[in-house]
Amino acid sequence: MSSKITHAASQSFAQKFLNKETFKYIFTTHFWGPVSNFGIPIAAVLDIKNKPADTISGPMTAALIVYSAVFMRFSVAVTPKNYLLFGCHLINEFAQVSQGFRYVNYHYLTDNSNSTKK
Repeated sequence: MSSKITHAASQSFAQKFLNKETFKYIFTTHFWGPVSNFGIPIAAVLDIKNKPADTISGPMTAALIVYSAVFMRFSVAVTPKNYLLFGCHLINEFAQVSQGFRYVNYHYLTDNSNSTKK
């Protein structure tokens, strides 16, 4: 009984997702652009815990916040809407805002007089 259900579920999945339209989409820039762009938010998320706050670039973080906001808007303004691109930049927006808070906290809200400045 359960193998029939599993077979039916896998057949349904294959019919719904493994079709001509899916493969056509996978070979477009609408897919590969956001996929290749995911390196930025992945690096930003990893930097939240691994990068010391004194090495964060405030201007670059601000630029990436604006960049992701613009591309989130762009991703839903084009036809067809590119939700993969939107998700990529949404993740990056949260990661960069987090880095921005760390930057502001380190440089403006805490006393770092004991730390060595290079």
